[in-house]
Amino acid sequence: MDWSVVVMGCSLVLLSFGCRWWERAKIRKGARPRWGMRFYSIWMPLLMGLGMIVSRVPHMVGAPFAITMAADTLNLVLAVTTVLVLAVQAMRRDSSGSSAE
Repeated sequence: MDWSVVVMGCSLVLLSFGCRWWERAKIRKGARPRWGMRFYSIWMPLLMGLGMIVSRVPHMVGAPFAITMAADTLNLVLAVTTVLVLAVQAMRRDSSGSSAE
């Protein structure tokens, strides 16, 4: 079960890199960048994948307690950062939507 979580995390990281590559290729062809969806298509899978990888790998390889705690702390920081970015984007979306009316 632990390895399946790590594989899913790696696939999410690769998905985010693929989305970034796809977006850059479309911009080179003349398309306009979609700044509103950038977080959901590039950063969200990257942060989720890194969180999944960091949460499982130290436990699986039998790392010392200090390294395991540092990895768990990093995972908490990733989760809090993701929630804060989502909250800021929701506030910006609400403020820009109400000013247009």
